[in-house]
Amino acid sequence: MDKRENSIEISKTEFRKMGYQLIDTISDFLDDISNQPVTTTKSPKELQQLLGNSSLPKEGVSADELLASTSKLLFDNSLLNGHPKFFGFITSSAAPIGALADLLAASVNPNVGGQILSPIATEIEKQTIKWLAEFIGVDPSYGGVLVSGGNMANFTAFLAARTAKAPKNIKEDGLSNTSKQLISYCSKSTHTWIDKAAILFGHGSNSIRWIPTDSSNKMNTQILEQTIKEDIEQGYQPFLVVGTAGDVSTGVVDNLEAVSAVCKAYDLWFHIDGAYGIPAAVVLDLKELFRGVEEADSIALDPHKWLYSPLEAGCTLVKNPKHLIDTYSSHPEYYNFSLTEEGGSLNYFEYGLQNSRGFRALKVWLALQQIGRDGYVKLISEDIALSKYFAELAAQHPELECVTQNLSIATFRYIPRNLEVKDEKRAEYLNTLNEDLVNTLQAGGELFLSNAIINEKYCMRTCIVNFRTTKKDIEECIEIIVKAGRKLHQLLS
Repeated sequence: MDKRENSIEISKTEFRKMGYQLIDTISDFLDDISNQPVTTTKSPKELQQLLGNSSLPKEGVSADELLASTSKLLFDNSLLNGHPKFFGFITSSAAPIGALADLLAASVNPNVGGQILSPIATEIEKQTIKWLAEFIGVDPSYGGVLVSGGNMANFTAFLAARTAKAPKNIKEDGLSNTSKQLISYCSKSTHTWIDKAAILFGHGSNSIRWIPTDSSNKMNTQILEQTIKEDIEQGYQPFLVVGTAGDVSTGVVDNLEAVSAVCKAYDLWFHIDGAYGIPAAVVLDLKELFRGVEEADSIALDPHKWLYSPLEAGCTLVKNPKHLIDTYSSHPEYYNFSLTEEGGSLNYFEYGLQNSRGFRALKVWLALQQIGRDGYVKLISEDIALSKYFAELAAQHPELECVTQNLSIATFRYIPRNLEVKDEKRAEYLNTLNEDLVNTLQAGGELFLSNAIINEKYCMRTCIVNFRTTKKDIEECIEIIVKAGRKLHQLLS
């Protein structure tokens, strides 16, 4: 058979050669990652200079040359969230099998929007969803869809909740023709996705009721119920309550059982934002902490956070998946797809915002099998234990103050010895010092952490979702933090 002449095809021999070379390069990178800086110290301008200022090339460049140069470019100039001293935000060290899974998925390149476009990929995603539901302790009959991350997972659930609880004419007539304003409720520590959802989907930020937290930073369910009653009396229509299973600043889990009871009493949709913390429900010792999760109408979780999947991998689970179809299904004449049926075909374009969808499920599916439930219990438990160790060392150190520790998140501050700052200026000075310290550490390349503001205190924040981190890494990080803190204090005082 004649082959079409083009510059994009790579022969079998060349593909194998370049593939082997690339895998060797990646293997060396992963094996040596702990000896590399956590992040580049180059400025954006310096990085731009590395790329060069030339225009798009008119003639192509050989693939083997491009792979070699690009590998070095990425490995030498990236933030390495797989580094054992990376504790910033909530991005896990990625399971190596996930990298291989993405290569395999891209090779087949299925469009997991319709069953006919992705026969086995669709079935793998269905099984992945079932396993994720089982993993966190809810009925495997929950349906769902894999998305890009936490924002999209929560958005997907938000719109399903609106369709389920709003007047039935909302899909035709929109929000402007609803007689009552739709109101959602969440704690003051809920992630900013709720702001985005309210604004982007036409509700407005004033439609959110930010419920105060109690002394343990959990949503105050008494104030929640009172606020709902007041809104009903004033002619509003409550429709959604968001409980958090591991808030991003401190890792606190709301009293999900109590939130669920309020939702049942007022016929509201109960959504759990568990993007970060809900995988910890697999740990038997934490079962009580997550009591009530099985009552959720929908749950957001991110395998790329605490299931060690490469980006992107978020997930929305819904107790009754028909709510997703009611929200997202559309059948124009040019869609030659059979309808989604229970137990039969499933078209994922009917479950979410995307039509064309990549094969995200493969890397999650493979990791769940490679690691297994017991393996995840061990890894997640170790991450929690390491976070507690971080908090303990901070509490024991005379120049550090431990502020909080929940799940795998610890927060603490640097406080110089014999601080000679008057009382009225002390809080302001410590906030400035610790903010500068976070910025210095992030830019330094020795470790990477982030920040949290707790009771008006600017804190350093470490989140451990990293299977490479050890106690030795944490001990070394304490020394790095204190050394940098002393240096900054000398400059500021």
